Amino acid sequence: MGIAIVLWRFCGVVAAILAWIVIALAVSRNPWFNVFKHALSDLGDLKEANDPWIYNVGLIVTGVITCIYSLYIAYTSNNKVLVFASALLFVAGIFLALIGVYPAGTRPHTFVSTWFFIQMLLTIIAIAIGFTVEKALLHAAILWIISVIGPLGATLIKWPSVALQEIYGIILIDIAIVTITTKI
Repeated sequence: MGIAIVLWRFCGVVAAILAWIVIALAVSRNPWFNVFKHALSDLGDLKEANDPWIYNVGLIVTGVITCIYSLYIAYTSNNKVLVFASALLFVAGIFLALIGVYPAGTRPHTFVSTWFFIQMLLTIIAIAIGFTVEKALLHAAILWIISVIGPLGATLIKWPSVALQEIYGIILIDIAIVTITTKI
């Protein structure tokens, strides 16, 4: 059982790595993609992308792994705030999977992709509160900084493309996941 718990603990890191692998594979199949002009979701557009299933199925699998990671956080949590935060992360995982279910070009796509990033922000804030309650102040501080610079950078920087703005958000999410994993 010990090895299963260790593997479960690192599901967040696995999801982060898998997301980058999926993006890289999808970019490699779509030479027309330009990070300075497009959105990452264009890699899953059923009408425009080559092999859109790579991006879409990849996000669905990454979303499921994110949900599994959220359950680990709930399982190991010592306070109710972190259990609540794990529920927020579970919902974020669902919305990540929904980006693959409703790819670019479908009506719900903009909502599910935007809500994924909002839901992750809410998750990071809730975990920052949980870590503050536990007096894990270094980890909490990192998450508080991410929760401030994330939305500020996303809104105040004039991004040349949606893809670059998304990459900025994904990098911050990855830093948060590593921070959370090292604490929990």
